[in-house]
Amino acid sequence: MAEVTRNLCAQIPVSLHSRIRQEQESSGQTLSAYMTQLITNYYHMKEDKESMNTETRTVAFQVPPELFEKFKAYLQRNSLKQKEFFLACIQRALSDEAAPETAEQEPQDTERESEPSPEQNPGEEE
Repeated sequence: MAEVTRNLCAQIPVSLHSRIRQEQESSGQTLSAYMTQLITNYYHMKEDKESMNTETRTVAFQVPPELFEKFKAYLQRNSLKQKEFFLACIQRALSDEAAPETAEQEPQDTERESEPSPEQNPGEEE
């Protein structure tokens, strides 16, 4: 069931109004959907800053507009935030990098265990 909505009206500078309308039109969203997303993102960002650890670093990069739009659609379809997505990617990459090191060590250990020692070789007589 959709959440009940209410109208919000406010006087803003013309330059800001023009910018918002331009961004909204290029997003392909209705004004209501765009403003809801914009305000929601603002509050999420504000909450994240308040709960942010001082021991964090910023990672930023630019991507082509087409890729960005596909990425945003993916996040929306999967109910993810950018931060969650990129943290998971970084953690997965680091985990994958550590996995081959572990996998390389394990076969060596199992080979040693599976090789019969001279005392265990059943074909030899004492």
